[in-house]
Amino acid sequence: MQPVISTSTDNPDMTPPRVSFREAFAFWLELGFISFGGPAGQIAVMHQGVLENRCWISERRFLHALNFCMLLPGPEAQQLATNIGWLMHRTWGGIVAGGLFVLPSLFILISLSWIYVAFGSTPLVAGLFYGIKPAVTAIVLHAAHRIGSRTLRNPTLWAIATASLVAIFAFDMPFPAIVAAAALVGYLGGRLVPETFKVGGGHGPASKSFGRALIDDDTPTPSHALFSGRSLLKVLVAGILLWLSPMAALTAAFGWEHSLTGMGWFFTKAALLTFGGAYAVLPYVYQGAVTAYGWLTPLQMIDGLALGETTPDPLIMVVAFVGFVGAYVKAVFGPDNLFLAGTAAAVLVTWFTFLPSFLFILSGGPLIESTHNDLKFTAPLTAITAAVVGVILNLALFFGYHVLWPKGSGGAFDWVSAAILLLASLALFRYRRNVIHVITACGALGFVFKALPA
Repeated sequence: MQPVISTSTDNPDMTPPRVSFREAFAFWLELGFISFGGPAGQIAVMHQGVLENRCWISERRFLHALNFCMLLPGPEAQQLATNIGWLMHRTWGGIVAGGLFVLPSLFILISLSWIYVAFGSTPLVAGLFYGIKPAVTAIVLHAAHRIGSRTLRNPTLWAIATASLVAIFAFDMPFPAIVAAAALVGYLGGRLVPETFKVGGGHGPASKSFGRALIDDDTPTPSHALFSGRSLLKVLVAGILLWLSPMAALTAAFGWEHSLTGMGWFFTKAALLTFGGAYAVLPYVYQGAVTAYGWLTPLQMIDGLALGETTPDPLIMVVAFVGFVGAYVKAVFGPDNLFLAGTAAAVLVTWFTFLPSFLFILSGGPLIESTHNDLKFTAPLTAITAAVVGVILNLALFFGYHVLWPKGSGGAFDWVSAAILLLASLALFRYRRNVIHVITACGALGFVFKALPA
């Protein structure tokens, strides 16, 4: 496989040395184990690794690719890794970069999900999760703040975020409709008031020069990244076969009404119909997994998000938890094969959730390359990023309600959870503590409170 060129920030004008596929493989594997902190944290870690430390891609092209990935359904951090790997080492580079972003967390999350369902009722685990739930609410709220602080640079973008929050909170507007409206506003705004929409979007770090990069602002698009009808057809055919084969096998083996078949179909729709990254997709997953199918309870959903926050993965990997718990509790393989059922479901939903992300990047990559200086394309993405801030804030309100009123609107207000939520918010906003530290401390507080005599 053709090696690519890297560079060093020691001498911005030096000819960058070449990077082998093996070296890139080692980096993507390492990234899969250290990408903590949800989408914002993962993108920050990736920015440091591929841009600041290795200069594999320039700031402008990094942020443009990120904005494009935020437009797509699915986890933007994993899609961004896939895109960079594809640019550097063609199709297999993209598959390796995106796959290694997911696989470590899948194995970790299967183990944690088993511990949760097998021992979750013990005082130790129950106490830990009692304290973790309000911490998760604070983390989601902090994510909205982090993304908003980088995105909402003028009153117009603030107005888009506010309208997005009102639309989804007060009027229950579907997120795809919010994305479409924001894109239209961005497109028109880019033509009428272009300066308003020239700011960068997403979770990406602020613009800064780190020296000449392998894929720099003026680097010509490599030949494999140019549009080709034949290449597009090959990707689409392969994608259809990779989706149809397991779905047909599930239907033939278990029937259309079986839980595993239902999971395959539901998470296919989740992958295709939800936009704006993990925080935006969670309300849709909640609606299906909790309300429509009854695979888990609302509080279990929050616990799953807590596990997702404490593992190095795209936050959307919470779907593996949903699949594991749903199949385990429903004993889809019988009472003697609970762990096998949970594991099979976790792998299954991960496959159907992430397959479209690979297809979007491998088929849409040439579009990214052809539009990184085109305001007609970037302005709608900036508006969409602003709209996502409002959706994430709505998710924080959703989690906060279930944490502070765990028994619903008729139940008592949970003052202990409120106190833990306040402490977690102070740790994140005021003292800028690490997400893992906050979750650990809040879990300890919850355990101590549950251990106290009534």
